[in-house]
Amino acid sequence: MKNIKLAVVGATGVVGRTVLKVLEEKKLPISKYEFFASKRSAGTKVTFLNKEYIIQELTTSSFDSGFDFAIFCAGSDVSKIFAPIAVSKGCIVIDNSSYFRIDTSVPLIVPEVNAEEINNHHGIIANPNCSTIQAVVALKPLDTAYNIKRIVYSTYQAVSGAGYKGITDLKNGILDFEKGEANYELQKFPQPIFSNCLPHIDVFLENGYTKEEEKMINETRKILKRPDLRITATTVRVPVFNSHSESINVEFEKDFSIDDLVNCLKNAPGIVLKDDTKNEVYPTTLDTNNQDKVFVGRVRRDYSINSGINLWVVADNVRKGAASNAVQILEKLLI
Repeated sequence: MKNIKLAVVGATGVVGRTVLKVLEEKKLPISKYEFFASKRSAGTKVTFLNKEYIIQELTTSSFDSGFDFAIFCAGSDVSKIFAPIAVSKGCIVIDNSSYFRIDTSVPLIVPEVNAEEINNHHGIIANPNCSTIQAVVALKPLDTAYNIKRIVYSTYQAVSGAGYKGITDLKNGILDFEKGEANYELQKFPQPIFSNCLPHIDVFLENGYTKEEEKMINETRKILKRPDLRITATTVRVPVFNSHSESINVEFEKDFSIDDLVNCLKNAPGIVLKDDTKNEVYPTTLDTNNQDKVFVGRVRRDYSINSGINLWVVADNVRKGAASNAVQILEKLLI
């Protein structure tokens, strides 16, 4: 195998730093790494694989030296401009932003679900939204077995999904509560997140949904190759630092036995079934922190319809929901 050169763009953010952590764990056959960020973060030093690296400023000439792959973790505005530049220099881009996800020419990949689509790329591969990734890992085997008719998503999303500013808002709320004060300035959220739930992730659209809800709907359809699948969603930000939880209600075309359905989940790739309600065992955010699997529990029949179930799905949104999924895509490309 030739010497592989990888760039990580947005290496100083929450997702970017986790990409570096996952790359250290994986020890992939990569010969050279370079890390990029905004002008503000340029010059920052990071230790990676026992070597000190200096973060470079991302510019239009950053890819001139030639890279085989790049993982972008810097947001849609950056990906819009710099991903095509990287591709024009012969680099394959794995993009964590939302910019390319619904582009029909760009594969939207969760390796446990649709790895066969990876090689259909034209230089860019999109990483789905964090809440979508964990959902489709659980839904794909059920769709294959029973043909999903309708999905109702209700999410409980951690503040790490909003980056450092979201984490800071929760930390400041906790500190003010401990001091008996209430005077901190919000950096990310429109209302306090401490001791609160906000049914508002991303911007509101004219149809009353938020952009996050629309992302889940459209991305699920694309990944499952079900463009007409009926889906609705309500996404909520909750005062939890890390790991997203989801209540997913699913209606199927086919009938099922609950034992067969549970076995279907148990044997599916990327899933840890944690479902023993007699002993009060079910997934929580604390279980899933720093994990790359999707945890599923509270599996039960929905008796209000002919063929339906409820699932409780939890995963680390920064790892499986972003960084680890991107590195898993890179692993597939290196095979």
